[in-house]
Amino acid sequence: MPEPLFIIAPPRSYTSLIGGMIGQHPQIYGLPELNLAHTETLGGVMATLKGPIAPLIAGILRLLAELHEGEQTEDAVVRARAWMMKRAHWTVDRVFQHIQEQVGDRILLEKSPMTVMNVEHMRRRHRIFPRASYLHLTRHPVTTGTSLMSLRETMFAGGAVGGGEAAPGRPARDPENQWRACHENIEAFTAELEPGQCLRVKAELLLSDPEGYLAQICDWLGIDSSPEAIEAMMHPETSPFACLGPPSAKFGNDPNYLKNPALDRERIKKVKAPPLDTPITWRSDGSHFAPATMKLARQFGYG
Repeated sequence: MPEPLFIIAPPRSYTSLIGGMIGQHPQIYGLPELNLAHTETLGGVMATLKGPIAPLIAGILRLLAELHEGEQTEDAVVRARAWMMKRAHWTVDRVFQHIQEQVGDRILLEKSPMTVMNVEHMRRRHRIFPRASYLHLTRHPVTTGTSLMSLRETMFAGGAVGGGEAAPGRPARDPENQWRACHENIEAFTAELEPGQCLRVKAELLLSDPEGYLAQICDWLGIDSSPEAIEAMMHPETSPFACLGPPSAKFGNDPNYLKNPALDRERIKKVKAPPLDTPITWRSDGSHFAPATMKLARQFGYG
């Protein structure tokens, strides 16, 4: 069976769109966000993904409904949840084996931003898949933070989801701190990988020239990079998971992406990254990024 591909990046790093694009390659099966790396068993997943973060279980429910029944209706999702409850003792490794059995010899592609919030989550998953490939996506910390704050305001009532302590003059889970911590976790994890096992790409560059960068990613993975394969990847909206799901499993990916999953080049062209040394717009004190954030962002090629 082929080794999986995992996209690793903080939330709001274009992972939904780029993952959706790569997932439409004929040799790849693009999964919704499964959020399986933070625990050892399926029962642990169900026990932890509840309360304010209950929407994070939608991805695995939608996937199982699709694989088992070929549809993602409310009834199919209810049966998928029952299937999970009967197999609460299954290890995450066994769950991935089951998924692979259902999709055949296609490469599994998964991205769960929750995974990069703790380096041990990535290491746990790597113990299951020691030869997996990792695509590390970066996005400018200013536009990442602005996008994150916008999502919190519209979906999570100002950032209540996930908790986090507020520092003086900073909102809880300040986007700068989250951006830097996630990338530091990724850097620590990828330093332990074999050469060539991880590829880092600026998301903005990939989306500015998707055909060129997607072809390079295909070559890195050793899969078909023909014009036909690239054309298939230009249509993330054709995925069965590129839409809102039934009421009890509505998401499984970025909600904005699910509402409009097609690649919108005109909108992407309008995204402009400000200089790193400008005052942070989501703060009321007019402060700037910390030196550690500036250093890491410049290491990734942002100025």
